[in-house]
Amino acid sequence: MACRAGQSRAGAIPARAGVGLKPEHYRTILKSCPDIGFFEVHAENYMGAGGPPHRYLTAIRNRYPLSLHGVSLSIGADRMLDRDHLKRLKELIERYQPGLFSEHLAWSTHETAFFNDLLPVPYTAETLTRVVEHIDDVQETLGRQMLLENPATYLAFAESSYSEIDFIAEIVRRTGCGLLLDINNVYVASTNQSWDPVRYIDAYPLAQVQEVHLAGFAREADDKSRPLLIDAHDRPVDDAVWGLFAHAIRRLGPMPTLIERDAKVPRWPELKAEADRAEAIMSGCGRKDPGHAASG
Repeated sequence: MACRAGQSRAGAIPARAGVGLKPEHYRTILKSCPDIGFFEVHAENYMGAGGPPHRYLTAIRNRYPLSLHGVSLSIGADRMLDRDHLKRLKELIERYQPGLFSEHLAWSTHETAFFNDLLPVPYTAETLTRVVEHIDDVQETLGRQMLLENPATYLAFAESSYSEIDFIAEIVRRTGCGLLLDINNVYVASTNQSWDPVRYIDAYPLAQVQEVHLAGFAREADDKSRPLLIDAHDRPVDDAVWGLFAHAIRRLGPMPTLIERDAKVPRWPELKAEADRAEAIMSGCGRKDPGHAASG
């Protein structure tokens, strides 16, 4: 079966739903050529020189737009960025020409240690200066804009002097970076910290959002039996997150929207069905709110 070539080599990511590309689905995608807006990959999974992952990714990139999502630049770390990592990242971007590149507002390195997690930062003037310097470095090195993703948080730092939204807005103002709005992270953080997720969306710098992420969370409880949500990425998108996504789309208009699944990866039809649901919501709620431009 031959894939349609309509948007095969286009770099821009369309305002449609996409899916995180997983090795389990390489062959199915190339054989069936599903009608999907784009695919997104974690940059670190493709930093080797060659082999089957690159062969499959090249074939899929020839047919679909690609978004690149980094998970270990450690933008928030109290140390210099890893120059070797940046070099590999630049080579990967030059090789695949992704329509969007994004990273997290988090850190995962300290001195010689690497933590396999995305750890939060305190929202202070010192952290702000460091994050801005790191984003400036990334954008200058790569020669392109980076999108910054809002974190899934579980607690607040006592020393924070900015709200999360004000902190992110100031990063955007100083660096010119774009934003990736992770709706699941908004819901997780809002539940864990007793925020109103709708007010969070309404106060966010929406004019700078260029991509949306949707994922599943796990429900747990803290030591006082209060709800504690974990950004698990191992199950379908929750109905509450779908509802918050619909609210965001009424403000944003249709937007490149990714279905994330990083563990317990299901068969392709299940992920495709979630992408179809996202597209249906965008179709039904996709007229941008007249107040959107002022909200950013």
